[in-house]
Amino acid sequence: MTSQQGTQERATATGAEQPDGPAAGVRHAAVIGAGTMGRGIAQALAGAKVLTRLYDVDASAVERGMSAVREVLDKGLAKGKTTTLERDTVLACLSGASQLDEALSEVQVVIEAVPEDLELKRRIFADLSGRLGAEVLLATNPSSLPVTRIAEAATHPERVVGMHFFNPVHMMKLVEVVRAEQSAPERVELALDLARRMGKEPIDVRDSPGFASSRLGLVIGLEAMRMFEEGVAGVEDIDKAMVLGYGFPMGPLKLTDLVGLDVRLAIAEHLERELGARFAPPQILRDKVGRGELGRKSGHGFYDWSA
Repeated sequence: MTSQQGTQERATATGAEQPDGPAAGVRHAAVIGAGTMGRGIAQALAGAKVLTRLYDVDASAVERGMSAVREVLDKGLAKGKTTTLERDTVLACLSGASQLDEALSEVQVVIEAVPEDLELKRRIFADLSGRLGAEVLLATNPSSLPVTRIAEAATHPERVVGMHFFNPVHMMKLVEVVRAEQSAPERVELALDLARRMGKEPIDVRDSPGFASSRLGLVIGLEAMRMFEEGVAGVEDIDKAMVLGYGFPMGPLKLTDLVGLDVRLAIAEHLERELGARFAPPQILRDKVGRGELGRKSGHGFYDWSA
């Protein structure tokens, strides 16, 4: 028995019903990039009983990604938010790979989740196009980069879509499925159905700067920063206004810390170029990024995360 056959038998043993819809035929998938987003997407795919390989050029990043998934599952189990069956399903269906050809074996779907760098993503899609048939869905997970430009680098660009997941992926329900100018309608429908199979709530968005969520969320986040910068209110009070006054699950400044101030700055600069001055980053954001205050990942942003 091959290791792949063994994985398939373990996945079958979890007792899942076979899904209906366009994504029913998705049995194998690969996620390119083992960082925070990539490992979260891989976990969600494996939880949907898709045999998933988490790939990164850095073998140690794959190991860290796999360990992080196990840690999330164990914490969920300890808190009663994850069942033993759900944990075992993910672990049975998820494996790591540091060789790209191994990761791409038999896949019907590839989701790219590398850093927000347009040329890097274009190189990856050009490479994937040379390795995979036209029937394989290629999805990119950008925060604001144009999916149409990424699709241009691929042969058969009609099979390219955007699937914008949100951090932390295992908790956040929303997925923006972004239609590039080249995206074929049936490829979009496949991505929408795959997101539903992963337990997400997808929305159908045309490729435009910032899509829907980044554009709306960034406007609120940047204005919250300006209010703090101008002394209108403190960080916690600004966040409390949106949580208690508007029903936000989290205030915009705390969310910025979780997303990463450097990520928010890059998105703001991109949208300023595309859409104008209303997305100009406030000086406080530039200053904090310049000092290395990037949010939770650095220990300090608008909040102190050192504890």
